[in-house]
Amino acid sequence: MTADLKLGLMLGYWTSGPDDATDAVLAAEDVGFDSVWTAEAYGSDAFTTLSWYAARTTRIKLATGIVQLSARTPAATAMSAATLDGLSGGRLSLGLGVSGPQVVEGWYGVPFPKPLERTRDYVDIVRRVWTREVITSDSAHYPLPYPGGTKLGKPIKLLMHPVRDRIPILLGAEGPKNVELATEIADGWLPIFYHVERGAELYREALAGAKTGFQVCCPVTVCINDDVPTALEYVKWSLAFYIGGMGAASMNFHLNVIGRFGFAEQAEVVQSHFLSGDREAAMRAVPDELADGIALCGPLDRIRERMQLWRDSPVTSMLVGGVRNPDHLKALAEMVG
Repeated sequence: MTADLKLGLMLGYWTSGPDDATDAVLAAEDVGFDSVWTAEAYGSDAFTTLSWYAARTTRIKLATGIVQLSARTPAATAMSAATLDGLSGGRLSLGLGVSGPQVVEGWYGVPFPKPLERTRDYVDIVRRVWTREVITSDSAHYPLPYPGGTKLGKPIKLLMHPVRDRIPILLGAEGPKNVELATEIADGWLPIFYHVERGAELYREALAGAKTGFQVCCPVTVCINDDVPTALEYVKWSLAFYIGGMGAASMNFHLNVIGRFGFAEQAEVVQSHFLSGDREAAMRAVPDELADGIALCGPLDRIRERMQLWRDSPVTSMLVGGVRNPDHLKALAEMVG
């Protein structure tokens, strides 16, 4: 159970020039939201947008949800994180994740295999960079100095002095082994989906080794609408896209986690419709119970009632997505205040 559920504002991806959420970020900061989060896939990057909001705020914590491992070397990520943390006065948390093979191999052009091993090595190097250690690594994935090339590479330490030598790291993870790894090497876990009525049992064993203070920061779409079916439909469109389109037909981590929540047969139907091009049918095939369990939908009174389920869960921070109206942000803050 979470004693004090915190709220974060999940902005996700930046899309284009007019999509400036500064007003929402300032409103969230004003009503007591704990954090603001940005994301990346194969469009906007997480650090640039987060820096934009960092420069316009003073108190709200800043977090990436997630920075993709394959987009940068460990040293590059460590440099960006230390820079933003320093400029913001020590407000950063670094969310990291491996993404999937379609993006890793198709967009970044690097191999996907052994994601757990790569994550462990990556986090190790990032942490050592922040302590200004002279960096060497015998990692098969990130050898330092590079063993080929000119043979002139030498061990180097970070030139700047970080504000903090241990910035919190959270791992984006879906499979039980990845979640267990997060409890071992990270300060928190970022699930992409968490079913509030089924998640505790599903992840009980994986979270058993979590240390005191371990964070579980979960994105939760909030759709405020007096008509519950309409609100659920908004969530179901997004779920259909993740189940059907965010991954290969033969390897889709999002489909797999939905299956572990007990919706395997329904998820296969969703994927089948989506891959055949019928996105409307894919959305309609998403079970209401699934959408309602990972989101907060309906009028404010219903959301307030269901908020208690999240307060009783292992989730420590609810990362609110889909809400930018200042009055609605204030209402949500009052529910957990």
